Amino acid sequence: MYTDYKKAPNLMIAQMWKDALEAEGLPTKILPEGDILNWGERVPYRIMVPKGREHVADEIIRKL
Repeated sequence: MYTDYKKAPNLMIAQMWKDALEAEGLPTKILPEGDILNWGERVPYRIMVPKGREHVADEIIRKL
């Protein structure tokens, strides 16, 4: 089960966060917000991490 961790303004930023978290071993998913018909590179994205592992993501980001 995954939970929302952070929001990104577009796909490029979301992918950068995903890569940074996964480089440290934390599985991450990104999902676009809104209706499926509006999905694209310029819509906001949700960065999701496994439930209960948010503290790990906090530590990874703190190290950056």
